Amino acid sequence: MSAGTALVVGASRGLGLALATEYAHRGWEVIATVRDSRRTALHDLAEASGGGVTVENLDTTEPDQLAALRERLARSTLDLLFVNAAITRGDIPIHDVPEGVFTEVMVTNALSPMRVVEALRSLVGPTGTIGVMSSRQGSISLNTNGGQDVYRAAKSALNQLMRSYAARYADAGHTLLLICPGHVRTELGGPDAPLAIGQSIPGVADTIDRHSGEPGLRFVNYQNRTVPW
Repeated sequence: MSAGTALVVGASRGLGLALATEYAHRGWEVIATVRDSRRTALHDLAEASGGGVTVENLDTTEPDQLAALRERLARSTLDLLFVNAAITRGDIPIHDVPEGVFTEVMVTNALSPMRVVEALRSLVGPTGTIGVMSSRQGSISLNTNGGQDVYRAAKSALNQLMRSYAARYADAGHTLLLICPGHVRTELGGPDAPLAIGQSIPGVADTIDRHSGEPGLRFVNYQNRTVPW
């Protein structure tokens, strides 16, 4: 894919920040969001970019903020919309998970990314790409060890919701991607994860680029390998 305009939602740190940085280094115009007004490394990236990176505020769990962002970007045409949003609240067996925690993880990891996709899809060009950061932990067939019950369930829900989205807009020309970045050393992935961010994110960007112009939904990892549902 030649350089274009990318919106990376959830880019204040970790994988989202790295993806925004990767596309900026590839010559793309990047719009990237942070959850609140606190200064982040994304602001440093924007200041050093010479106008190539723009920072927007968005808490994906707040519909009013999403509507306001949609209004601010109304004249933009995106080649890539990528949503990176996930939390975990510990490896707790499902019967011990407080209802509030269950709701928080589901809303943040499944409902809110889909709200972002629905709200901003009309900004994506006719042959553009909509991607969402998923996980192999959302694969039902790969769950042979259990653990991380709510996180797994939320990622599975996200995958199912993207399947429904793809069916609802089957006639659209957008490339739709659920991407597993691998088990990466981030705050979410933990210090013992086998992959560094620099091993994962260039592959994520390469995988997105390889599928440019291919309509329909795929569940793939950072090495462009199909992840089983």
